[in-house]
Amino acid sequence: MSNVKLFESKQVRTEWDACAQKWYFAIVDVVAVLTASTDPGAYWRKLKERLKKEGNETVTNCHGSKPTASVISSAPNSTPCGSRRRG
Repeated sequence: MSNVKLFESKQVRTEWDACAQKWYFAIVDVVAVLTASTDPGAYWRKLKERLKKEGNETVTNCHGSKPTASVISSAPNSTPCGSRRRG
């Protein structure tokens, strides 16, 4: 990710999509900021599992193995400018 923001002294990885005029945030970093979880990755996996069981379609099929994979928002595979999104 291109930028790191600090929130209450915790790092949150971000990426700005200039074509779409949107910020994307690493969901695991956001979970770490918003919860007291000792393992934000496990917290997110369990939450994602529960949301899918409830029929929530906003959860994407992202894997935590890549730094840019778990990003908030349903990022399209391509931006309006035609460049391909990573992840």
